[in-house]
This record gives sequence, C-alpha cells and structure tokens, in this order.
Amino acid sequence: MKKKTARPQTAKRGTQRRKSAATAGASPSAVDRLFATGGTVTESLRVHRFAGVALGGGKTDKTAVAVIDFFPDQKRVFLRSLRDKISVKGDATADDALYQILHDEERDLGVIAFDAPLQLPKCFRCDLKCPGVAKCPQPEVKWMRDVHAKRAKSKRPNKMFTPYTERAAEIYLAHELEEPFHPPHAMGSNAAPLAARARFFERRMLQIPFLEVYPKVSLWRIGMSLGINKSYLRFHRHAVDSDEARLYILKTLIEKEIAFIYQQDLRIMVEDSIAFDAFLCALTAFLRHRGQTEKRPASFPKDAIWIEFPRQKISWF
Repeated sequence: MKKKTARPQTAKRGTQRRKSAATAGASPSAVDRLFATGGTVTESLRVHRFAGVALGGGKTDKTAVAVIDFFPDQKRVFLRSLRDKISVKGDATADDALYQILHDEERDLGVIAFDAPLQLPKCFRCDLKCPGVAKCPQPEVKWMRDVHAKRAKSKRPNKMFTPYTERAAEIYLAHELEEPFHPPHAMGSNAAPLAARARFFERRMLQIPFLEVYPKVSLWRIGMSLGINKSYLRFHRHAVDSDEARLYILKTLIEKEIAFIYQQDLRIMVEDSIAFDAFLCALTAFLRHRGQTEKRPASFPKDAIWIEFPRQKISWF
C-alpha cells in the first residue's frame, strides 16, 4: 500500500469552517443564508474573494492571513477566515504552510495583497553602467531626483535618496500625501528579508495577481473616510492602548455594516496587530476591485511598482 505523505499543519486559530453563525454586527440569520454550507458559498451567490497577508520571516510564526468574501448582489463583505501565528510541525516549513493556505485551502482567490515589497529598488533591476545618482538616466531615478529637488525648497535638512535601498513608491507615500508616512525601504534591514520571501511566493503563484499594500496608509484613509479620531489611526499598533484603538476601528466597520466579522476573529485582531494588518490588506484588495483605490499619477514612473491604498472618499458599495 502506498504510504501517504503528511501535509504540513497550520495553526488552528481562525479556521475556515465555522460551527456557529454568531457574529459581531450581523444577525445569525444573515450569516446562515450566506454560509449555509458551513463556510462554502452556495452556487446561487456571486462572490469575489480576496486574501491579505501580513508577512513575517520564514523562520517565525509572525504571519497572518485574512480572506474576505464580497457579495456584490447583497452588498456584503464577510471576513471568511482568519489565520494568525501560522506555524508548522515536523519537517514542513512555514513557507509550506502558507502556500498550502493560499494555494490549496483558499480556492478562487482573485487577488492576494501583501504588506511586503513586491519589487526591488531600481538599482537592482538595472543593467546599465552606473553613472551615479546625479546623472542616472533611468525614469524612476529621475523622478526621485525631481521630488528631492522640490522638497529641498521647503525642507531642511533634505537627505538624499538611495535608489539601491528605496523605491519611488516609498518616497511617494512619505512626501506626497496629506499625512507623512514612512514605510520601510524595500532593501532596508527590516523589509529586505520580507521582500525576498514575498518574491518567492509570487514566483510559485504567478496565476494569482499580487498587490503590495502598506497597511498604515490603508488604515488612515479608511479611518478618515469613516470619521474615526486621528489618534486611533496613528497609534493603532504600538501604543499602550493600541488594542482599544483596534477594537474601536473594527466596531466602526461593523456598525456601519461595511464588514461582518465573527466574534472570535474580532478578538484575535484586537489582540494581534499582525492579524489586523492582514485584514487591512484584504480590505484594500476589495477596495481596488471596487475602483476605490488611488490611481497612479500620470507622472509616476511607468516601470515602478505602485503601492495600493484607498481613496480619500470611499464609496463602499
């Protein structure tokens, strides 16, 4: 008899199948109608499915996956599944576990949104003889020079950019929005290992489109559109009362009937900022599907990746 190969085991928290229809902000009857088969959508309902991944290192369990279903006819968004602290047993790797979730367990994903860099800085993608930053003819570097020169008129000191660690997208978020944001450089010490891991998954799953998301900007735009206090949006992650801020933000989404979330998943996201970020990534992918994310500026370099983030005024349905 042929021996079966053991499959990697993922964390049990936030499993896809639900034993109860009890949710926060949604009546059991509504959930029963949409999830009449215990988590499998009935054939009579059109659904679009999006995954958000808050990526951690390949040798840690600090990775979370959120999958949301959007029912356009019913104008409903459900958090279908939430997996936090993805871990493995035996000889399997964390990469095996994540691949199993995204490729095998979650079927029909339209988009996967990552909170990690999906493109390396321009210097890593260039094969020209380098003339130096000041004379570089590449459009992306020229765009970065123009932004730097414009910023020099009002900002002192105005540190020079480094096209071998940062990208146009990071500079745009840091200096071109209504609020200054400072995403880590793609090849900085914190983001570089995540960029390598995200690229590893993108190569294995080329049949599914990937998006890059910076959850802090997504939360800011979503929160401002809902009238949430700025202090909650700025300090949702590391402040002493960050769990209270996450709870308030999630309850606002629920009370306005934008998102329907199971109580157990609500509790996980309040306790775990990484799981919360995964949900924000998935929600940003949904907003892009709805045409509610910002378009690339006409002047933005064509070969540079664009980080997806919501519009200032969001039309949810």
